[in-house]
This record gives sequence, C-alpha cells and structure tokens, in this order.
Amino acid sequence: MHESTFTRRFLQCASALALSVVCLGASASADKPGEGVKITPAFPSVDEERFRGEIALAGLRELGYKVQPPKETEYATMVLAVGFGDADFTVNFWDKLHASFFQKAGGDENMVKAGDIMPGVLQGYVIDKKTADQYHIKYITDLKKPEIAKLFDTDGDGKADMTGCNPGWGCELVIEHQMKAYDLGKSIHVNQGSYFALMADTITRFKEGKPVFYYTWAPQWVAGVLVDGRDVVWLEVPKTDLPGGDNTVNTTYQGKNLGFAVDKVQALINRKFAEKNPAAVKYLSLVQIPAADESAQNLKMQQGEKSLADIQRHAREWIAAHQEQFDGWIKASRATATQASN
Repeated sequence: MHESTFTRRFLQCASALALSVVCLGASASADKPGEGVKITPAFPSVDEERFRGEIALAGLRELGYKVQPPKETEYATMVLAVGFGDADFTVNFWDKLHASFFQKAGGDENMVKAGDIMPGVLQGYVIDKKTADQYHIKYITDLKKPEIAKLFDTDGDGKADMTGCNPGWGCELVIEHQMKAYDLGKSIHVNQGSYFALMADTITRFKEGKPVFYYTWAPQWVAGVLVDGRDVVWLEVPKTDLPGGDNTVNTTYQGKNLGFAVDKVQALINRKFAEKNPAAVKYLSLVQIPAADESAQNLKMQQGEKSLADIQRHAREWIAAHQEQFDGWIKASRATATQASN
C-alpha cells in the first residue's frame, strides 16, 4: 500500500471515529442536559412538604443535575435564598400567600415563577361541626359573643383558643392582620408554636367530644382526619381583608368566603440559574401533584412513616404509579434543552 493511500485511509477512519465520538457526546448531553451542573434546592423545615420536593429532585437527577443538600429554613428565608442565589429553586412557593416575601427577595428581577406544582390550595378557620350546628356559628365574628368564645376557651381566660400557624409562616401575617381587621383581639387567643404538635392536641380534644377551633390549610393530613362537612366546617369571614390591601383576589370556596386567597403552589427559580438551565425550568414548570395525593402521603407520615427514607420511598412509589406522566416531563425537558442549544 502506498504511503499516500495509507495516510488517506487512516485519516478517513480517524474522521469517522471522531464523528462517532461527537455523536455519542451529543447524545449523552441531550439525555443529560444538566450534566456537571450543581443545583441547590431550598425547602421549608416542614417535613410534610418534603414529598413534592423529592419528586422534583428525582427528575432533576434524571436530567443529569448534581443535586446538592437542600437548604431547610422558614418560608421567608427560603424565598430570600432563591432570590439572592443562595439556593437555585424551591417547589414550595405559594403565589398569593408568599407575595410579600417574593417582593422583599427582589421579585421578578431576581426570580422566575414556573408551573402549578399544586393548584387550588385552601386556607382558613375551622370549628367542629357539632358545636357549629348547635350554636348556629357560621362566621368567625360570631366568636365576639362572650358565650360563644367561652365554648372554645381551654385555659379559663374567657377567650376562644385557636390553634394558629408557626411563627414565620405566611399565614401568621394574615391571621395577625385579620384579628385586628375583624376586631377579634379581645375574643380570640391565637396559640402558636409547632403547628402539627398543637394539632395533635386539637385532634385529641375533638375525639374527647370537646369543641375545637383551628387554622388549617388543604392539602395536608389534618383534612383526612377531621373531614370537612362531616367532622368540621369552615368559618366564613364578613368580608375579604388581607395584608397589603389587595382584596380583589378570590377567597371563596363552595360559596363561603374563607378570608384567604384560593392559592396555588409554584416552583420558584433563581433568574440567573433559570437563564442558563432551560431544561430545569421546563421540568419544574411541568411537575404537578394532585392535592389528594399529598394529603394521602402526609397521612402516612402521621401514622409513623415519617423518616426521610420513608418520604423518599413515597416519592419513588408515586413516580412508579405515574411513570408515563413523569417520563413525559423528562422528555419535554430534554427537548427544550436541545432547542435552546441549537
């Protein structure tokens, strides 16, 4: 074989090999658009909200992202972490409830809202149905009457004792505002602390046949134990009155004005991270978990399956039960990354 022929064939083979390597590389990066990229989640310190986070993380790992240990904190700090780049995203952002946190963290300039992780979430004030029916209690302002407030008095001071939410949660701001707006300060004492520990005591009181009065939101496991319409009823407010003065939002559920915006949980992503990672943005915009599924998972936790390993197993089981949907989210995210790189 002449040297020129050998050289020509060698170069042809080398070119073919190089092309195949390039194609393999392109295929790998198309499947794993997040490969080599670290991503840091921010989650609230409420274990009952970790389930949806683990579902989100599973997909991001599938896309090649190197998931870092989550930053766990209270909601206001969680949003600040995303806004200022200490974390890249969260899937625990309430669009209406956390609006003030969003603005303080730089708003649209610093962050991108994506998708509907959980649409149609509710909040409000609840009492047991037996007491509501017996005393014809429909509005939270009915508790201004001393004889009604006394029914829910657990410490003998004459005020109704309401199980409230944790200090630092968005609901704390709304409750504080409404206690003043509806002139309830002399009639209601809001008990704050660890919400789920306080609710365990509240449920015990209910099982003992005593009146109960508490703030809650749905979905979560409490709604599966104290069932609306059977065990408890939502109280109405006389009119919508929210912090910040925007009272045009929808606060009505099944004909009752609950006083809190009918809300949705979204993904919140740091804008700089979002601009560089279209696959992650697409994936987080598609993740959606039915409220009933999260409530059912939360109830498993309440019944003892509450370790992180349990929650991660619950997430794997949910994905397996919704594999076609999950695979669709991944496929669409890969396609978005490919389009962005072309």
